Amino acid sequence: MRLAVLKERRGGETRVAATPETAKKLAALGCKVAIEMGAGMASGYPDALYADAGAEIAPDAAAALFGAGIVLKVRAPLVAGEGEIDELALMHRGALLVGTLEAVANPDRAAALAAAGIDACSMELAPRTTRAQSMDILSSQANLAGYRAVIEGAGAFDKAFPMLMTAAGTIPAANAFIMGAGVAGLQAIATARRLGARVSATDVRPAAKEEIKSLGAAFVGYEDEESKQAQTAGGYAKQLSAEFYAKQAEVVAAHIAKQDIVVCTALVQGRRAPTLVTEAMVASMKPGSVIVDIAADSGGNCAATRPGEMYVTENGVKILGYTNWPGRIANAASALYARNLLTFLTTFWDKETTAPKLPPEDDIVQGVTLTRGGAVVHPQLAAK
Repeated sequence: MRLAVLKERRGGETRVAATPETAKKLAALGCKVAIEMGAGMASGYPDALYADAGAEIAPDAAAALFGAGIVLKVRAPLVAGEGEIDELALMHRGALLVGTLEAVANPDRAAALAAAGIDACSMELAPRTTRAQSMDILSSQANLAGYRAVIEGAGAFDKAFPMLMTAAGTIPAANAFIMGAGVAGLQAIATARRLGARVSATDVRPAAKEEIKSLGAAFVGYEDEESKQAQTAGGYAKQLSAEFYAKQAEVVAAHIAKQDIVVCTALVQGRRAPTLVTEAMVASMKPGSVIVDIAADSGGNCAATRPGEMYVTENGVKILGYTNWPGRIANAASALYARNLLTFLTTFWDKETTAPKLPPEDDIVQGVTLTRGGAVVHPQLAAK
């Protein structure tokens, strides 16, 4: 079975879907691994390391994909009009594509994959179950995004994070406020604590309060009967009423005015990120304060965020609205992402045929499969 790994061509993407470590393990399964030349360079994996792992270095995408029954990607393949080449047109009908395909937000993408005869698995749709945990790309990438957000926030902050007692006087610890206590938020709390900040956090989900406290941060938030039902079965935050958000905003507004660093991480699955930091809240912050919005890919939690940019407001607040936060720590993010994909393939690997066998009735397979046999089969998309 030939397995192809392509260079990512979507703007700002620095990760790669296989590392030399996973390429070697894929070869051990019986795959003939083909890596497009330069695929790993942006994440610190030169071609020579893949060659040492036993992979073929293909000169271009067409050569890598020739005869490939499996294709690993970070982002969805380009189609005509999206970039320099039509990656989808180069793939063979019946090939298995595994990646972060974002078809729920881009419904035409699933139809294009089905028309091309590609059996596509979109790993961000994996169920939040114990069995699927080791292939959960959202968790692995969010963990690193939360870490990187605090590191970059600290770099943009022109004071120190920890309290520093010197002969010239004492510098107080920074006040860091983490908005959202999912995987990214909890890692942000832990990182800010390690750097010596005084940390507080908020989240509408009822289970988050104890998780926040367990990491040594103070909980900030409004609680009522509605907030007790603010979490889906999959662990995501639910969209709540405008009345709840208004009351939550009152509590948060008073707190934000005293903060040095605000890290925004709140996402609602399949929807635009909720606006948690208003323009008025930004205006109330001290000059030199920093807002890090890692929800910028979904529009941002801060009303003043400019996705893809870092800028300074009129009152001197720095807002970091970079997109693709995992890609800002590409080597580590690629390592974890590649292991997630490797785990998915090995879980369903048939040793006799040296090929993946994806039983449609399996809960993980049902969760991630977008298209099969030329049809869109995912329940969120099949009816559209």
